[in-house]
Amino acid sequence: MSNNSKKLSLTSRIVIGMFAGIAVGMLLKVLFPDNLLVEGYLTKGLFYIIGQIFISALQMLVVPLVFVSLVVGTCSLSDPSKLGRLGGKAVGLYLVTTAIAISIAISFAILVQPGAGIELATEAVYQAQQAPSLAQVIIDLFPKNPFNAFANGNMLQVIIFALLFGIAMALVGKSGDRLKGLFEDFNEVIMKLVVILMNLAPYGVFALMAKLFTETEFDTIYSLGKYFLLVFGVLILHGLVIYSLILKSLTGLNPLIFLRKMREVMIFGFSTSSSNATMPITLETVTKRLGVHNSVGSFTVPLGATINMDGTAIMQGVATVFIAQVYLVDLTLADYAMVVLTATLASVGTAGVPGVGLIMLSMVLAQVGLPVEGIALIIGVDRLLDMTRTSVNVTGDAMVSIIVARSEGAFDEKIFNNPNADLAERDISDKL
Repeated sequence: MSNNSKKLSLTSRIVIGMFAGIAVGMLLKVLFPDNLLVEGYLTKGLFYIIGQIFISALQMLVVPLVFVSLVVGTCSLSDPSKLGRLGGKAVGLYLVTTAIAISIAISFAILVQPGAGIELATEAVYQAQQAPSLAQVIIDLFPKNPFNAFANGNMLQVIIFALLFGIAMALVGKSGDRLKGLFEDFNEVIMKLVVILMNLAPYGVFALMAKLFTETEFDTIYSLGKYFLLVFGVLILHGLVIYSLILKSLTGLNPLIFLRKMREVMIFGFSTSSSNATMPITLETVTKRLGVHNSVGSFTVPLGATINMDGTAIMQGVATVFIAQVYLVDLTLADYAMVVLTATLASVGTAGVPGVGLIMLSMVLAQVGLPVEGIALIIGVDRLLDMTRTSVNVTGDAMVSIIVARSEGAFDEKIFNNPNADLAERDISDKL
């Protein structure tokens, strides 16, 4: 048997790293509670350093990857009107899945009643941040200074500039063709950087999980167990079942193949709690393993990472009902409809704002007359739930990308059905 056949796949190594990190973190929490040496040298030392370097390395690639791949995809479009269709389909699907997500969450929350009979005292205080107006959001889509947008990681502005730059390249003729070759080479190099980082992922994931579970206060989870399990359960239902049903009904593709190929992306999303940080892995998987053409994936994935908030919408739906029950406020059917509408529109309106999930929730609570300070009740368990909803969000980004690509004839079903697609290129250990 050859050495290659004995080696674990990258997915297996990442899964092992994740569970090993969880186990180490929980053991340290149990065996060395409040130990200054463990906290100083491991939790806030080694684990913190490795984890932050890993996330920073992923974030380092986000802006150049989105800009270069989107320019390449845009300048390759033979029909400029295709951009309008892509945008309309992608935004429409993202909004529909968000509305479905929060509707399911509210329905389950009303049925289970996670806040009934609970009186929670908390010293935590939540200060609601001011969400930008819709007019300001539209204005802010267009960068005054693209380099400033690059430096700040403002993804919507980067997307707009890349689209305009790609269209201009397509219109100038020979000069654009020469630039296209250069950008395609850049794209190949950046994608190889993504592969290199993926091979280092088991160590980064281990460190992130070990630090998190060393610091997690499980007493808070126990006290909010019903709320925690409900949000977690609806997230799993939406990510595995609802997405599978939508994919099967709109494309006829096998959802089991889709979910199997998305495992790495889900783990990255879970570990980093950031759709943006996971974006390089999502785009690599969507284009190389799921068969979506770069001209579509380079647009739908960054857009989804910015505005697709299905996981956050689920948290908002359950949290709204939970806080209403804790404060003994009866919400009417009209109130619930307003929650669905507000959260769905806010998923676009608050895109790119730090702390977007809690900002959106404060908007929803204010819309139906619930006390915004109720958010303080759920902050203690939000970190673990945030990890899970990021996994749901990135899965939704990939699912919508496939549907849009297939509708535009920019999808390779052979790559989608090939279980070994791009695997040979992912393992670089024998090449270093």
